[in-house]
This record gives sequence, C-alpha cells and structure tokens, in this order.
Amino acid sequence: MSCSAYPLFISAEQVIALNAKQSLLENIQNGTFALHTADEIARKIKVGRREALALRDMLSSLVRTGELLTDERGRFGTAEQFGAKKGTVSANERGFGFFVPEDGTRDLFIPHRLMKGALHGDVVLAVCTGGRLGDEGEVLAIVSHGIKQLVGTYRRDHRAGYLSPDDKKYGAEIFIPAGKHKGCPDGCKAVAKITSFEGRLPAGEIIEVLGKCGDFFTEELALIRAHDLCETFPTDVEAEAERQARRPIGDLKGRKDLREELIITVDGEDTRDIDDAISVKKHGNLYELGVHIADVSNYVARNSPLDREAFKRGTSVYFPDRVLPMLPTALSNGICSLNEGVDRLTLSCLMTVDGAGKVLKKKIVPSVIRSRHRMTYTKIMEIYERKGGAAEAYPDLVAFVDTAMELTNILKEARERRGGVALDVKEAKIVYENGKIFIPDAGRTLAHEMIECFMVLANESVADIMTEMDAPFIYRVHERPSEEKATDFSTFLKELGIPVKFRAESVSPRDYQALLKGLAQSPLYPLVNRVMLRSMMKAQYSPQNIGHFGLASERYCHFTSPIRRYPDLCIHRIIKDMLADPARARAQYKDFVRDAAVRSSACERNAQDAERDVDDLYIVGYMQDKIGQEYDATISGVTGFGLFAELANTVEGFIPLETLPDDSYEFYESRFVLRGTKNVYHLGGSVRVKVAGVDWGARRVQFALIDSKR
Repeated sequence: MSCSAYPLFISAEQVIALNAKQSLLENIQNGTFALHTADEIARKIKVGRREALALRDMLSSLVRTGELLTDERGRFGTAEQFGAKKGTVSANERGFGFFVPEDGTRDLFIPHRLMKGALHGDVVLAVCTGGRLGDEGEVLAIVSHGIKQLVGTYRRDHRAGYLSPDDKKYGAEIFIPAGKHKGCPDGCKAVAKITSFEGRLPAGEIIEVLGKCGDFFTEELALIRAHDLCETFPTDVEAEAERQARRPIGDLKGRKDLREELIITVDGEDTRDIDDAISVKKHGNLYELGVHIADVSNYVARNSPLDREAFKRGTSVYFPDRVLPMLPTALSNGICSLNEGVDRLTLSCLMTVDGAGKVLKKKIVPSVIRSRHRMTYTKIMEIYERKGGAAEAYPDLVAFVDTAMELTNILKEARERRGGVALDVKEAKIVYENGKIFIPDAGRTLAHEMIECFMVLANESVADIMTEMDAPFIYRVHERPSEEKATDFSTFLKELGIPVKFRAESVSPRDYQALLKGLAQSPLYPLVNRVMLRSMMKAQYSPQNIGHFGLASERYCHFTSPIRRYPDLCIHRIIKDMLADPARARAQYKDFVRDAAVRSSACERNAQDAERDVDDLYIVGYMQDKIGQEYDATISGVTGFGLFAELANTVEGFIPLETLPDDSYEFYESRFVLRGTKNVYHLGGSVRVKVAGVDWGARRVQFALIDSKR
C-alpha cells in the first residue's frame, strides 16, 4: 500500500512534527490504524528506524494519557475498538485477580501477567481474551485507583519505611518516605494515606498509629479503620442531635393518639436501640395488629447534617463490645427510642388480619404511643408457657401474649402455604462482658418468630400501600437464583440421588420449600440446606420492585428499623410526604431513591463484612484457651486445600489438607466433595475435631481431624 493512502503521513519529518501525535491518534480513532501494532503502523506509512522509534514513543505517550489502550500483543486502539468494559478489580494475594464489570455481566479471571499493575479495588478497562472457558481477561488501562487509605503493619529500614497492608488482596507494600511515619514504632499497626502511585510501589504517609500488633483491641480498631467506619460524629451533627433531642413532643395535630392502647416493645436483653413496638387484639375471628415504629424522620430533616451523616453511614454496625450507630445516641438511645412509660412519636402500620393470615385492611398513620412495658423474648416465652412467675408479674399481658402467639402461628402457616423458604441458618451470638468472651449455643424461640412475623407483615403492607399510591420508593428485593446457580444446585441434588422437580430457569420459592419439607427427616437435610443457601442471590435495596424470593413476597421493604437503617428512615419520610402531598413527593424523591438504594446496599455489605471480620477476631480470642479440647463438628465447607468444620455454637475452624489422613485426594467442586482412595469428606458430614491452634493474623481457628463419621 503506497504512502498516498495516508496523506497525513507524507514524510518521515512529519512523523515527528508537533501535529504528528494528533494525526496518529485520529487515524487510530477513525479505524485506519485501529488495533495495529507500532511495527505494523510504521510499515504502512513506510518510515525508517529512527522515525519508527519516535512513532513508538508517541503511541506510548497516548497510552499514558489514557487516550489509547494497548494489549498484550502490542496493539493500539480505543476502548470501543477493543470492546473493553469498565469495572473493578478484585485481586488475590497470589497476584491474579478478577474483573467485575459494572454492567453486571460475568466476571473475568485476570492472570498475574495481565493485571498491568492494577491493584485491588482499582477501576479499570478490561477486555475478554477467551481462555479455555471464555472467562479470562486482560486489564488494558487503570481508570482510577480505588483504595487511597490502608491499614497495615509498619516496618522501618535504615532510611525509610514500608506499610504491609493487612488486606492481602492489596498486592503491594506502601513506601513511607523518611519524615512521613508520624513517629510510628517498628512493628506497629498504623493507617497510611496513599499520596502517589507513580513509583515502583505506591507511596504514602502514616496518618494514624493504632498500637502494637497482636493486641486484641488494636486488631479490632484496625478492622474498624480497614472498613472505613466512623466511631465519632462531626461536631455539627452531635449538636443538631442534641438540639433535636431537647424538642418537646409538641403539636399532635394529624397524629392518631394511641397512648392509652396496650402497646409493648419486645427485644433481646442486650438491645441497644428500641425502634419498634406492637399491639394486638382479637375481635371475633379477626385480629387487629399494630406495628408502631419510631418516627425518626420527625427529628432528621432531609438534607440536614444529621441526614447527610446517616446517608453516608447507611446503617448501624454492631460488634460484641460496641455499636457504631447511624445516628447519635441523643436520638438512637434517647428521643427516638420507644422507652417504657414515655410519649414517643411513631408511624403506625395498622392491619386487620383474618384467621387464614390474609390482611383484609391496612393503613399507615402518623401516631403517638406510650409503651406500657419493655419486654424481652425470654419474658414473653415465660408468660406464654406460664413459667417463672412472669404471668403473675404481668397480668395485663397474659391475654395479649396468647393472642399474639395465636396470630404468629397463623402467619407462619400462611407463609408456608405461600411458599416462603425457611432456611435453617444459625448465626453466632458473641457476648463480651467484664473482659470475657462468651459464645452460647444459638437458639430461637416462638417469641423471636412472633416479632419477625409481625415485622415482615408490616413491611409487606407498607410496600403494598406505597406501590398502590405510585410512590417513588426503596424496596427490599431478593432475586430468584440465576439459572446457572440453580442448574449447579440441581446437578448437586441429582448426584445425591434426590429427585429434582424444578426447572432451573424458573425455580420458585415453593420449589425450594417443597424440597426442604421432603427432606425434613433425612440426614441429608443439613447438607441440602447449606448448598441451597449458597445457590441463592443476596438481598439488596432497589427503587424497582422485583419481589422477594426468599419470603415469597410480591412487594417488600424495610420500614421497621429507622434508627439503624437509612432505607427505613428514607421511606418514613416518603410515606409522610405522600400522605400529605403525593405530587410533590413524587417529584422530590424520583431520583433520590435510586441513589439511596445504591448507597444503602453498599453500606450494608461493608457493615456485614466488618461485623464478620470482628466476630472472627472474637472467636479466635474465645478459642485461644481451648487448644487441645475436642468437639463434635459438622463439615461446613469443602475446598481443594482443606475442610471447614463448625461446632454446635457456630464456631468454625479450618482443617488443612496436609493434616488429613494420608491419602491421595481429589476435589469435586460442584459436589462439595473431597475424595481420596480411602477417605471421603463432604459438606454436612459429621466429624470429631481437636482445637489445634489459632491464627490471629488470619483470624482463623485451626482444627485437627480426630475421626469422621460417615
């Protein structure tokens, strides 16, 4: 092809002229040189060796400025020409990573050599390169660095220092220049702010010294910092909360006065904020159920300092020794808490329920209540079972509790008929008292189910009302399992010899419920229950209603905890504004509900991760003096590198592959089986274990296998 085909590149002199770079860029952008290497472009425009080097420099410069991308084969082009997508890197400590596209398409595996310097949390442009399963990719460009602050261990050398991140996914140390270490002693935990990504290593400065590595509370504080959680409130937010807390109840016009009604709160003994109360009566065959929720929105005005801080936090975060509240304690434990014997402003969801559990009437009203009693789950059960003198101590609650439990059983049966999936999921309850850690066996009573049933019914009723009013809203949604996950679950069941009666592309809650009911008396029940849970999607917040799969609910929201969850606070505001002026409310919240749903979902995930990490730390602290003790356990996880086993109190430990009986093992991922020639381990299997040790760094308990019971 002759030079005349490319009039912008007539001579070698023009290649290095000031406008040559722009000409080169335009010829790639218009497709003339799209996805060509530097050598291919040089050959096409017929330049000599010296000019070809200049051409290569210009191409590299265009890549550095982000105007072009280049791949492993040395080709140059735009993001569109490569078919690149934008997304986030989730790295692995062994150097490889996964690209998570922001458009929701499937993740790509990124080999170490194709990470192109991308670090965990970076926003990148990446392209699919194929691979054996068509799921491998390559990073083409780093759009922005996602992590700007890290927690880790500081070490000094003779001139400067380095911070080794606690998060092993972050595959680089942080270089700390001399004078930027804030006096941090060698080997201590610290927080570093990254100031530059230009060198071989990111550079930064120490902004907070946390304490000695290995100290329990230093490690807990490090986790709080790592999740970017806030321990204190800004001065203006605290001041606003104090001012709001001093406000009198004031004018009750427009509120339903329920202060003479028998209304109680029911919570755990250690509950730190009380935002829900209940009332229940029976008239003939109908039940009048009231769920009364603290009207936090009365004290937290939209766009106020309090509201902006609550939006930022998204949720309260609970640890065994403390709570990091969404709202200052002047509100959360004060004027918004439905304490016994005091007047409190509320939003009440009033429902009439028939003997089949159907809601015949429902409405939401601004109200004022006065809680008659602060009750606990334990006291409610004692009244119901007539134990411990509780019925005599609370004579006004005997009929109330009997009616509430009667309605609870009706609602449970109605949900079962509807197809709700009741997964048997244990959660660790970690108690920290007087410097000691306790992990009692987990247990749920009918009193817990009572409050859960009433709150679920209120959440559904509120979502129904707001949908009927065409309100901009934040729904709590739970998608059906993806076809891929449902297919994997189906395959797993078939390999166990369990008949599969659902179609992966259209599985329903009733299908899963029927499966669990059919296995209720089978030794396979715990195993199937675990794998079913893993096949399901995670619930999240959304401005679009797609229903709640697990609850078999057509419409669902979070209405009942505005002290500790921002979506609840937000929809309280929407409800009141919709009742007052629907047109204005629709215009005001139309776009905001999307932002609030996205932010709240992200905050919830971060809080759950933080709570899980801190719980793991406390579990290690709890188990450190139990080394050598033996326990019965259930295999809770099977991997190619070992087994996880769970004790009755939900404490989980790891059994490394190399400590298993001498054998040649093969891991069957889809079946959760580790099979040897003599030994087979599967999810749900019973084992006897001994506590072999604890790893503070990994926050993991290590078990040794004593015996397996097949």
